[in-house]
Amino acid sequence: MLGRPSGDMPSMCRKPALLATVLTPILLLSVPAMAADKGDKAGKTAAGAPVAQSAAQRKAGAVERAEARRLDPLARAAFWSAEFEKDPRDAEAGVALSQALRSLGRYDDAVATSGRVLVSHPNDVEALLESARVQLARGEGFFAIEPARSAAAAAPRDWRPQSLLGVALEQSKRDDEALVAHRQAVALAPNEAAPAANLAMYLAGHGDLAGAETLLRKAVAMPSSTIQIRQNLALIVGLQGRVDEAEKLARQDLPPQMVDNNLAWLRAALGQGSGTRTWGAVKAGG
Repeated sequence: MLGRPSGDMPSMCRKPALLATVLTPILLLSVPAMAADKGDKAGKTAAGAPVAQSAAQRKAGAVERAEARRLDPLARAAFWSAEFEKDPRDAEAGVALSQALRSLGRYDDAVATSGRVLVSHPNDVEALLESARVQLARGEGFFAIEPARSAAAAAPRDWRPQSLLGVALEQSKRDDEALVAHRQAVALAPNEAAPAANLAMYLAGHGDLAGAETLLRKAVAMPSSTIQIRQNLALIVGLQGRVDEAEKLARQDLPPQMVDNNLAWLRAALGQGSGTRTWGAVKAGG
């Protein structure tokens, strides 16, 4: 089953802490200058009008970009890579490219890309959030704390930085601070499913399965709920020994073979007296 909700993110696995270095962003690519016509100034026609951009140089419009966001991760990566190369100061393109690379599991490339955006836009909230998400995706929560806090400072009424910060602090084994951040995210957005579900998974990870179930049932009833949240509810129900109920919940969204595999994991975990680990992916961000 799935891990925490993520808004526009995939689920994020809790991994052992690894040695890491602060990555230096890749240098921004230079923007190629237009060739000048003979006898005229660069980029101008004899009449003084701007030279028309070629198709390769023209940035995609809003409709094209909206359509690109619905593509599969590989196609999205190709599209946004081309857009970012046209204009390395295009924060939207850089963030979208990082998201696509993260979806493909290319975490180092995603980190470098979000870093490039932050070089020219150090206070861009979406770039800061994406930087935090990538670090969380590869289990480097400590390095997600700073960008999440910077995003929270730049957008104090936005729940997403606080929810990401909660997960980052969890990965850094700073549980008391993590709980504060998760509760702050819920307070900022009481009608959003993701922060409630993230707090629920925090509670589950600390032994409060009943409290987690209560929060997840509220989250599932919200308009912004997702398959991920419903599957987390199935997990928490199952971990309390109600396997038949968990199976009914799981089969609403997942194919039979996946449900069978998850149920096998659950029964084995219950038979071993396992704790509250999820089946595959525990952590996600906001």
